[in-house]
Amino acid sequence: MNDFGTVIAPGTVRIERSLPGPIERVWDYLTESGKRASWLASGEMDQRVGGSVELVFHNSELTRNDEPPPAKYAQYAGESRMSGTITACEPPHLLAYTWGKESEVRFELRAQGDRVQLVVTHSRLPDRNTMLSVASGWHVHLGILIDRIEGREPPGFWATHTRLEAEYARRMPAD
Repeated sequence: MNDFGTVIAPGTVRIERSLPGPIERVWDYLTESGKRASWLASGEMDQRVGGSVELVFHNSELTRNDEPPPAKYAQYAGESRMSGTITACEPPHLLAYTWGKESEVRFELRAQGDRVQLVVTHSRLPDRNTMLSVASGWHVHLGILIDRIEGREPPGFWATHTRLEAEYARRMPAD
């Protein structure tokens, strides 16, 4: 499996990970506010199509031993919020919701023995810069998720995001 996300269509990034199971535990990390807060964002989620999703990010508090965010992300140093609407919900295999007003994120889970294959597809991204930010963001957030499930201390969020965004800029073709 390629660790890096790939562009699978215009404005669409896909990233895959293998996580320790069972699938219900991974589903809980996607849907329960407290567990989701440990790797992405807290917030309520009404798990039904048409239900609301509230994401409350504290990226600067996700990990220890971090750097401050780069200047272009300084506005996200503290709390930031985003809301969306559930577009698909089939526990514990499929969850999709709008990501703000413009894009959509889709999580697909498949049990593979004692592991879970997680596929994250983020679509309707408006431009390359957004795709670079989103791809590196999902990459670091999913790394934190795996570290949390496996009981490891994850590396600093912003330091890792900065390094990954530079690598995605090198790998992702310009328009």
